[in-house]
Amino acid sequence: MSAVTTGRQIGGTLAAILAINVVFSLAVVALLDPWTAALWTHLGVRSTLGRYALSGFLVLLVLCWVQIVYTRQELLAEAAAETVDESMYPALHARVTRLSAGFDMAPPAVAIASSEVPNSLAIGDLRSGTIVVSDGLLESLEPAELDAVLAHELAHLKNRDALVLTLASFLPALVADERVVFGKRLPAWTRPYVYTLAIMGGYVLASTFIDAPLLSVSGFGQFIVAGAITIVLGGVVLGVLAAPVVFLSRRLSRAREFVADRASAHVTGDPAALASALERLDGMATVPSEDARLAGDTVPSRLPRYRGLDGMCFLPHGFEWRSQVSAEDDDAFHVETRSHPPTEERIVQLQKLAAELETTVS
Repeated sequence: MSAVTTGRQIGGTLAAILAINVVFSLAVVALLDPWTAALWTHLGVRSTLGRYALSGFLVLLVLCWVQIVYTRQELLAEAAAETVDESMYPALHARVTRLSAGFDMAPPAVAIASSEVPNSLAIGDLRSGTIVVSDGLLESLEPAELDAVLAHELAHLKNRDALVLTLASFLPALVADERVVFGKRLPAWTRPYVYTLAIMGGYVLASTFIDAPLLSVSGFGQFIVAGAITIVLGGVVLGVLAAPVVFLSRRLSRAREFVADRASAHVTGDPAALASALERLDGMATVPSEDARLAGDTVPSRLPRYRGLDGMCFLPHGFEWRSQVSAEDDDAFHVETRSHPPTEERIVQLQKLAAELETTVS
């Protein structure tokens, strides 16, 4: 698939995600309208159309902010990565700056994942984005291979597909319960108070449509039923709208990996280096630390797990070995938003490109 075709696919996917955001925002407004109608009336907005327009705009604004800003922070936290400046990793920053010039783009932020698992990740935002590399990656690759992998991630940022798929990861992650918006960032001691205030606020808002005294068993029962219906319907809407996001993301992911591989090869001028990095890292990811036939069933497999974050990486196995994951988390429900092409197929494409470049030079 050509870069032009992929560019159109990226634009189409972004437009579809924004349209889904609008639909989701309107659905949230419709579900919350019985709770907030009296408040809007008190503020002077009496028409239903006016309430929906203002509420929809506010919800859409918050949703887009959460998808762009909060999702980036969550992905960094999930990868156990921290941004580092040039004084901490001068050689790495120099590589990124040099390669960014080849793409005619501003150097992105650089983050280091504290993990022995060699992998990398591009997180898009409205600026130049962030490249995440693990300690294991820096220790495992030769200089030319590291350049090739960094160029691959820069290509994702340059093409803006990293931004699109960063946005696309949010709704499926909510369905998979991988994003608890704001809750995890609250200090533990404040959460009971915040949640109590939220319930009390909802109880007060519900008093405008509950057909019973507020401080009564009947009133409290109606509040519980109304809240449960709102939450259940909201979950149904979320699941329905997340499905097309997953489909669009998986369609885009396969094409974008080939385009990024090709862009990396052209910028570095060394397709063989990226092919070598793919082969080396893919082999490391599938070699267990112990012979399972001797260890028995009680020893967890060292094969990598695949979660939402994992599919965003250079190779779809994230930054953790399965032995580091508890059985409880390993059995959790996950919604995959990415679909990498087989590593062998990527290597074959790079070998073909290397042959093309050799023919051109000769």
